[in-house]
Amino acid sequence: MLTIIKNGEVYAPNFLGQKDILLIGDKIGAIADKIEKPTDFVEVQVVDATNKLVVPGFIDGHVHIIGGGGEGGYKTRTPEIQLNEILLAGVTTIVGVIGTDGTTRTMTSLIAKARALEEEGISCYVLTGSYQVPVKTLMGKIEDDLILIDKIIGAGEIAIADHRSSQPTVEELAKIGSAARIGGMLSGKSGIVNIHVGDSPSHLDLIEKVVAKTDIPIQQFYPTHINRNAPLFEAGIAYAKKGGNVDFTTSSIPKFIEEGEVKCSTALRKMLEAGVDLSRITFTSDAQGSLPDFDPSGELIGLKIGQISSLFDEVRDSVIKEEIPLMQALQVITKNPAERLKLTQKGIIMEGKDADIVLLQKEDLIIDTVISKGKVMVENQVVKIKGTFDS
Repeated sequence: MLTIIKNGEVYAPNFLGQKDILLIGDKIGAIADKIEKPTDFVEVQVVDATNKLVVPGFIDGHVHIIGGGGEGGYKTRTPEIQLNEILLAGVTTIVGVIGTDGTTRTMTSLIAKARALEEEGISCYVLTGSYQVPVKTLMGKIEDDLILIDKIIGAGEIAIADHRSSQPTVEELAKIGSAARIGGMLSGKSGIVNIHVGDSPSHLDLIEKVVAKTDIPIQQFYPTHINRNAPLFEAGIAYAKKGGNVDFTTSSIPKFIEEGEVKCSTALRKMLEAGVDLSRITFTSDAQGSLPDFDPSGELIGLKIGQISSLFDEVRDSVIKEEIPLMQALQVITKNPAERLKLTQKGIIMEGKDADIVLLQKEDLIIDTVISKGKVMVENQVVKIKGTFDS
């Protein structure tokens, strides 16, 4: 199938101006000022991008694709994510994780769901493990999972600074970092270790001790939820200035913001104002994960579910409310996570890269059209290609 996207303003995420883009199968074949639809040739689909912005498909690097939660008992286990939710959020590449529950949520189920989403039309990868240490892997070792299983690109999410974590030691986290690093090197994958950071005042201390005491570079770790509260956010600024990478969680509720969580769009502006390199920052949604509210004694008193739609909502707010240029704001869900996760075909509009593209309405930055692997999945805000169980 050949597809031509015509007359759009292209942010690759760098601004390229008005361009036409030729998609050949699942790849970007050409980018030019004008590409005319050939006559007397095979069928060519034309997507009119007049008055639209053409941007890379979004990457969400932290999603509980098989559901999460459970902190309030079995009835609080959250549901699996469905394809239409992902597509309407503009996400074309997703990374599945297991959270608190590493017993009833398993690596076999995680990989099966990833393959199901791939069959339905998007790109999906996973991380090996959950909150728990020792890490519950598929093949018995982190290195084996990375080397032998194509879908596994890193480890996590390992919990620290949280009453729900396994309270890992410096030595235990160092061994996880080392195993993931070696597995990543031998498989050509990122091998990152995704770290869930909780509310404890210890913040990022455990990671920093590992980096100080070993030869493992700070970039091996990928701490998330850095905007969870103001003190952790400030620790995140210092961590990023040391060369570390930080991730903000876009799913939230008003109560959390009132209690001190830093809204992602605001966090992005503040980090840039503090002199943090933009390339160090990413957004993820934590979709389908629980948003638990605990009292001071650790008892659950409320629970909501993370939404994948929040990912681009926060990018839009970064542009509209925080006045961050679009080409910068887009990087936190396109180019930056692609580089962090070593997904070399993703995150940028360039000849030879994967044909994952989103069209935004120019006047309000609303997601209009979503193209995944060269196929139009959403058009005029309507899902064209539904998942197996989508209504």
